Amino acid sequence: MSTHAAMPARGRSGPRAHARARGHSALSWAIPVTLGAAYGLYASFVLRNNGATGYRQFWYGLITAVVLAVLCFALGRIQHTMLPLVRAAAYGALTAAAIGLLVGLTDSSVLRSSMLGLAVGLGMFITTFYIFYTHERT
Repeated sequence: MSTHAAMPARGRSGPRAHARARGHSALSWAIPVTLGAAYGLYASFVLRNNGATGYRQFWYGLITAVVLAVLCFALGRIQHTMLPLVRAAAYGALTAAAIGLLVGLTDSSVLRSSMLGLAVGLGMFITTFYIFYTHERT
């Protein structure tokens, strides 16, 4: 007996299925690279305003860009194996560390950079937990 043409096929088919079976999608590396580049440029800009030399500014921006991009890519690769609470905590911790570092570059106190990073990280944790928990597939 034949099936209706609108019936979904078992498994994935089409060009996206082949790309997923092959490895990483374009967005899985494009988003971390973009975030890392923007973060590195901003960190370099903050250092430049505080009187850093050109080489120090360049290398610090490049290193922070690469580190953030790698951490974002790694989190994106393993996030599907985590519980929503742990995944939200990972996103919150990464955001808190990134913001705390940027505030710390402005020659503010350690307490201020820690508190601002913690506040932004807590906001990210609450937001991502809500999103992950309400969109969880059962």
